[in-house]
Order: sequence, then C-alpha cells, then structure tokens
Amino acid sequence: MALRAAFVTGSILVGVLLGMRLGEGTDLLLGGIVGAMVSGGLVWLEQALRSVPLAVTLGGAIGLAGGVVVASLVLVALGQVLHELSLLTGLVVVGLFLVFPYLGFVVGSRMGKEGVKPVSSVVGGVQLKEPPYKAKLLDTSVIIDGRIADLCETGFIEGKLVIPQFILQELQHISDSADSLKRARGRRGLDILNHIQKNVEVEVEIVEDDFPHIKEVDAKLVELAKRLHAKIITNDLNLNKVAELQGVRVLNINDLSNALKPVVLPGETVRVFVLKEGKEAGQGVAYLDDGTMVVVDNAKRCIGKNVDVVVTSVLQTSAGRMIFTRLKEETDRDELSFARG
Repeated sequence: MALRAAFVTGSILVGVLLGMRLGEGTDLLLGGIVGAMVSGGLVWLEQALRSVPLAVTLGGAIGLAGGVVVASLVLVALGQVLHELSLLTGLVVVGLFLVFPYLGFVVGSRMGKEGVKPVSSVVGGVQLKEPPYKAKLLDTSVIIDGRIADLCETGFIEGKLVIPQFILQELQHISDSADSLKRARGRRGLDILNHIQKNVEVEVEIVEDDFPHIKEVDAKLVELAKRLHAKIITNDLNLNKVAELQGVRVLNINDLSNALKPVVLPGETVRVFVLKEGKEAGQGVAYLDDGTMVVVDNAKRCIGKNVDVVVTSVLQTSAGRMIFTRLKEETDRDELSFARG
C-alpha cells in the first residue's frame, strides 16, 4: 500500500514538472491531474491482474508484443506504397497498430488459459494423442483420510496434485487444536502430505492462490478449481454436491471405494456376525469384511452369533453402501409355507 501511494505521488510530481516545462498556471494543475490519472490507471490495472492467472497474463503480454512486431513488419513492407503522409496513411498506421496487437493479445491470452495442446504422434500408421491430464486439487478431508496416498502408490492417480496454501493453513490450524482428536487428525494429514511428496510417481505442487473475499475453505477450493480448470479429489459429500452444481468435476474417494466393493445382489445368501442392535425394533446390525453395514431384520435375538442371511435390497449412496437382509431361516420357512399353501 505504501509503495502504491509513493508511486502515485511520484507520478503526480512528474506531471507537475512536465507542466512547468510546458508553461505556467493551468499547465501545472493539468500535469498533476494527468499524472494522477495515469498512475491511478496503472494501479487499477495491477489490482485487476492479481485475479488473472499468471499464464494468461504472460500469454497476453507475449501476444501483444508479437502483434506490435507484426504490425511494424507490415508497415515496413508497405513503406514504398505509403511514402507520402496523408489521412489514408495515418488511418492505415493506426489500424495496423490496433488490429495486430489486439489479435495477438487475444490469441496469447487464450493460449495461456488453455495451455499447449497435446502433440499427436503416429505409431504404426495409427494416430495417437497424449491424454490431457489435468491438475487435481486435494481438499482437507481426503488428505486426512489417507487413502489418497495408497492410490498414488498404485499409479491410478495420474497428472499433477495441487495443494492450495489455504488447505495447508487449515491443516496447520487443526494440528494446533486444543482437542486431542482434532490435533491427531491434523498431524496425520500433514504426515500424509509428506508421504505423497516423497512419491516420485506423482508430481505435487503447492500454490499460493487465495481468495481473501471468500471465507469458507470449500468455496475457495471450488473457485480455484474453476480458475485452474482442475478436478477436486474429496470424500466430503457436501463439497461434492456444491462443486458439481458449479460445473466442477469431482473425484470422490468414497465413490471409488464403493465401486471396488464386491457386488451383492438381492437373493444371495451371506454369513455375517450380528454385532449390535439396529435403530428399528428387532433389527440387528452386522458388517462385512470391507466395512459395509448389513441390517438384519428380526435379528436382535442373534446378537453375538454368526448367522446366514438373505439379501433383500442394497442402498448405494456417496456416503457408503447399506445392505438390508433377513434371516435365512425365516426366508426358508416362508418359502416352505408358500409351497404348502
């Protein structure tokens, strides 16, 4: 802030000095006003560029410079034709230095925003194209969860993993919590990140991009994903829904875990250990080896026992999977009664 104030003050003084050289009186005031306007415009431009990705800024600047060069070359080539100064000559010169720099700026900004397109190659007469692996943002929940480290080691995660600075700050805040459980979760998250960074198969980048006007970390993450055209890796159901509503692709670790679980179909028989009582009257609750909850009707009396159950339905959500069953002995008894009837 002090540097900007000094820049504006210096610009006003330069304008006043130029006014003194050109004349007196109103020229001094005019010079100061011009200096203030020019410096104010530059400060505004600097603030606006802060919200623009660096690649877009550099691409636009290079394109603008290239447009000026092209316009100059065209002007030199037309020098023989435009050897006399006239209104037409002035219009041509102005047109060249408006059109070509503008086109260069637009093309350069777009290249900076979209990046360099993958290069095609031909192998055995078949044209191949390298897949455009996009960056993937990690949120706090998936870092603390820890399964992302195992996925990185298996090689299923490709491309660059991006960790925003505000996510690291949130992990640090959790690690310093007075609550021992939160403190342990935060430190686990930092250990997971350290483990991922040591994995040579995965490229990890920490970015400083932030959005001071946005308070919630999840909202910042969605905004950064839109800016970088990246996907978000999470296991937070609410973040998943909010991101998808705003057009951001989400890779949910829970969805992946559920997709890899063995398929259980209605009518199949499964042997389970009834661990505890369910929420509804008479229900028992068991778990499969992969942690899937199994709800057993009328199994309260079987708590602490291994029983055979028949699957009646399966409920699949992003939060997990639940299997609803009934005791096999009851199913067999009902089938026998139906056959006799």
